[in-house]
Amino acid sequence: MATKPKILLIYTGGTIGMVKDYKTRALKTFNFDKLLKHIPEINQLNCTINNISFKEPIDSSNMSPSNWILIASIIEENYKNYDGFVVLHGSDTMSYTSSAISFMFENLTKPIIFTGSQLPIGDLRTDAKENLITSIEIASSQENGVPIISEVCLYFEYKLYRANRTTKINAEHFEAFTSPNFPPLAISGVHLKFNKQLIYTPNNRKPLKVRKHLNSNIAILKIFPGITESVIASILENNTLKGVILETYGSGNAPTKQWFLNLLKKTIDKGIPIINVTQCTSGNVIMGQYETSVELEKIGVINGNDITTESALAKLMYLLGENIEKNKFKSIFETSLRGEISIIE
Repeated sequence: MATKPKILLIYTGGTIGMVKDYKTRALKTFNFDKLLKHIPEINQLNCTINNISFKEPIDSSNMSPSNWILIASIIEENYKNYDGFVVLHGSDTMSYTSSAISFMFENLTKPIIFTGSQLPIGDLRTDAKENLITSIEIASSQENGVPIISEVCLYFEYKLYRANRTTKINAEHFEAFTSPNFPPLAISGVHLKFNKQLIYTPNNRKPLKVRKHLNSNIAILKIFPGITESVIASILENNTLKGVILETYGSGNAPTKQWFLNLLKKTIDKGIPIINVTQCTSGNVIMGQYETSVELEKIGVINGNDITTESALAKLMYLLGENIEKNKFKSIFETSLRGEISIIE
């Protein structure tokens, strides 16, 4: 008889881990040791569940790379003892955290599913129960003893996404996330249907590597009409700056003013990579398609293609932490490492 999959819940903080005290009307942290009392349906899942909580659960607005390293360390320490992991996290920065974890785990062969909720677990109309139950079901789903999912994902409101393809789009609706440039890996309805042709297939021959060196000396520079030379200079001439995410218009277009290009070139010449990502919700950067991006390509700005800002930030922190050689950085960033960008034909 096959053994039941073992799943580890990791609670970092956020709305999903809160319950309402109906006497005071205040929210308080949920005791996950009493999970079955609040969600008895979990008994129907064919798996064994254990949990670990941050000593001090944090609001996702306070999430930082040091917390990402803590999450990665918890998974690494328990990796051999569990078949899957479900990380409970506040929704505001979930795309950032889950994207970062996707880069930190190399040669991953088990599911790491991020989820959360818009309403606390004890609310009458909460989305927490469905998100949690289905995330556990996905993490424990196997075929012939092998996990169906072997990558970092984000599950929310009936859809499973590749984590490093997601972005939060709504602060009020249950459908809070989308994956603008890549289809869902699974959809939960009457049946849980996996889009198996889209799911990442790991190389089981290579050992797991957990990359914990992240460099967060990064700026996101969003271009807007009227942005001034002094403002851009104050960012790009910061002595601690190691990388820049440049959010441009449309398919990667930016001002062609000479002072702007000079500032970018001066930064790149110092060995600081600049990544071109689009401000648009979906679509991709096509360097050189319009005159307004030709010069960016000439001076060595990196093409972010269809990567999200959240994923670009996480990937940049990861690669800077790995001390990639300057002459290789551009080609490595423009390569899909964890399915985060589409392959340019």
